[in-house]
Amino acid sequence: MTEHFRIPDSLPGWLTRIETLHPREIDLGLDRAQEVSARMGLEHLHFPVVTVAGTNGKGSTVAMLEAILHEAGYRVGAYTSPHLLRYNERVRVGGVPADDAELCVAFERVERQRGHTSLTYFEFGTLAAVELLRARQVDIAVLEVGLGGRLDAVNLWDADVAVISSIGIDHTDWLGPDRESIGREKAGIFRRGRPAVCGDPEPPATIAGQAASIGADLWAIGRDFTFDRDAASWTWRCLRCGPGHMRAALPFPAMRGAYQLCNASGALMALELLAPRFTVSQAQVRAGLQQAILPGRFQTLPGTPLRVLDVAHNPQAAHALASTLSEQKISGRTLAVAGLLKDKAISEVLAELKGIVDAWYLTTLSTPRGASAEQMQMALAAAGVATAAGLFPDPVAAYAQALHDAGPADRIVVFGSFHTVSAILRAVPSLHGTNGFRWEAP
Repeated sequence: MTEHFRIPDSLPGWLTRIETLHPREIDLGLDRAQEVSARMGLEHLHFPVVTVAGTNGKGSTVAMLEAILHEAGYRVGAYTSPHLLRYNERVRVGGVPADDAELCVAFERVERQRGHTSLTYFEFGTLAAVELLRARQVDIAVLEVGLGGRLDAVNLWDADVAVISSIGIDHTDWLGPDRESIGREKAGIFRRGRPAVCGDPEPPATIAGQAASIGADLWAIGRDFTFDRDAASWTWRCLRCGPGHMRAALPFPAMRGAYQLCNASGALMALELLAPRFTVSQAQVRAGLQQAILPGRFQTLPGTPLRVLDVAHNPQAAHALASTLSEQKISGRTLAVAGLLKDKAISEVLAELKGIVDAWYLTTLSTPRGASAEQMQMALAAAGVATAAGLFPDPVAAYAQALHDAGPADRIVVFGSFHTVSAILRAVPSLHGTNGFRWEAP
């Protein structure tokens, strides 16, 4: 243990401390975490790993895999990021978030082994999460990539099955300026001789190129597996597996949006590839699809006016949000509470919703990366929206005003950063935990 470090006695103390261990919030690369992982004996895990990357949809894909495997009776561990309300949400076993005490034990083990190696917040948390899953002796782990893939700390472990949900434009400062560059980084989670699943119906060529270059076994939606739907159900088919490899009369995923069928199809393909070791029945698939719900992903709050929370923060996600809002018919107006980080494509995000939103409530986010309400207003004008917007110092103030202005037939949409959505969830504690696969409130 480094001499300057006093071990905290609480989870908040740990989180505050590890934020200061590395000079940069984002510093992609595997060398630091790999060095500490070796000291911890985490290089070779006793359980198989499914790694999920993607611009959007990776959290939903993890939730579906987690819920279906749980329904099948397996002790499944999951690691996701970021969290909405509590850090504990990031590490789950059997769908239940880890408690403070076991997280502190895992953090202490990382600290004792890192020596003088500087770790980012995400690297520290990733090592602690895998340490905790090892201690809990999970049967299988589903790990969500934080940023990119190739240089993300989650990529320390060889995926038994790698999944890419979608490729969009985001994090261009780190991943490259276009979908081809971003796809190449995401495909860095592929491994030679192991299956890789792509659920993006229009993937960049670099996905297949990377798979071919290293000898990964790529399974692509539309080529190797597919789905079709009718009014009441949908059917998944593995085209490459031969006759009979299908799951018919499936319920639609509990998470709203037509795009969720691509995420669900990718999850089912991953399960098909895991079937020799992890068998799941049709009933377990059905139950898992209906149980898998994530807070902040088109989360509809009970009561009137209708209120929707969504963490759409890039153009692709905003387009999906707009499509789902269009399907949700209302007789009144749509009022939008919007707050984003300043390094996002704010104008492009707002432009996706300009044909749906009747009134804008723009908020400042107090985090260092947060955009101000004034910057949001300039981005709204650049998106071609002439409607006057209200400017607010924080998301709760913006939401309170929208709630005051809304009639019973209206709809309030809170979207953008995780910071925006989490602020509203914190402000309405009685609504915590109403949606989510065994998701627990503070």
